[in-house]
Amino acid sequence: MLYDLNIAWSPATTTERLLQTLTTASSLGYATVALNHTLELPFPANPTTPFPSLPTSSSSSPDSKLPHVLHRATLPLADPAASNYRLPSLVGVYDLLAIRPLTEKAFQNACLTLDIPIISLDMAQHFPFYFRPKPCMAAVSRGVRFEICYSQALAADPRGRANFISNATNLIRATRGRGIIISSEAKNAFGLRAPADVVNLFNVWGLQSEKAMEGLRTIPRSVVVNEGMKRDGFRGVINIVQVVKKNPVEGDQTDDQSSATDQPGKRKNQKRKNGGEDGQTISKREAKKMKLAARAAASDKK
Repeated sequence: MLYDLNIAWSPATTTERLLQTLTTASSLGYATVALNHTLELPFPANPTTPFPSLPTSSSSSPDSKLPHVLHRATLPLADPAASNYRLPSLVGVYDLLAIRPLTEKAFQNACLTLDIPIISLDMAQHFPFYFRPKPCMAAVSRGVRFEICYSQALAADPRGRANFISNATNLIRATRGRGIIISSEAKNAFGLRAPADVVNLFNVWGLQSEKAMEGLRTIPRSVVVNEGMKRDGFRGVINIVQVVKKNPVEGDQTDDQSSATDQPGKRKNQKRKNGGEDGQTISKREAKKMKLAARAAASDKK
């Protein structure tokens, strides 16, 4: 199952264009997509979902199916100490949350301390800092995933495309290709690409084909599943409905083996030589010495 966790959406997006984009994504093989709404400061105190309700299939083409649609919000982060980042209030409204750091301080905070599943970066811009391996690998170890959106390179000018290639290469090198989600951030159907084309692009930028496929399949799936468990669960409590009893299987253990198991010392003593009442092991050398001593004592008596 293929995922695209970033289909750009704004209140100005028409339903017709949105349905066309979703239909194209489904035809390319993407089974689950996320409509991404980039929020602006200040965030609302009581947020509500702005996304329109979508039909199960396009009215213009009833035979074409739409992918499973999730709702996502991306929060621009410049000052991590600001008090108006109401993350807990947004968790219940959106299926996924992502942070887009704008400064080095915000990037460090998102990697090391912020409880957020996705760090999404605008790779077409020039960053005033470097992607160092230590904070990037710390984020991957915490379960945070970095998102690279290939549509940014397709829609950028030559300068922005050069920035994208440089930033993507540095991030892949800093993370060693781990924990990377590949998305499109397509604003329309023309910004989408087939999975094989995406894998070839990222292979040129330094990401191995296997890891690129993971960025389209297993890694985004794990993010969706984990975030779903956080919303549906309560403090990590799991309800155990029934404990499965183990049925006895023929040939597991005989009565003699079970009795030997109950008495671990007995089976060990059976392997030992008869060396005394205390059951201590007598080596061959000691047994030979005792035998020679017994012969010498018998000869002395004679």
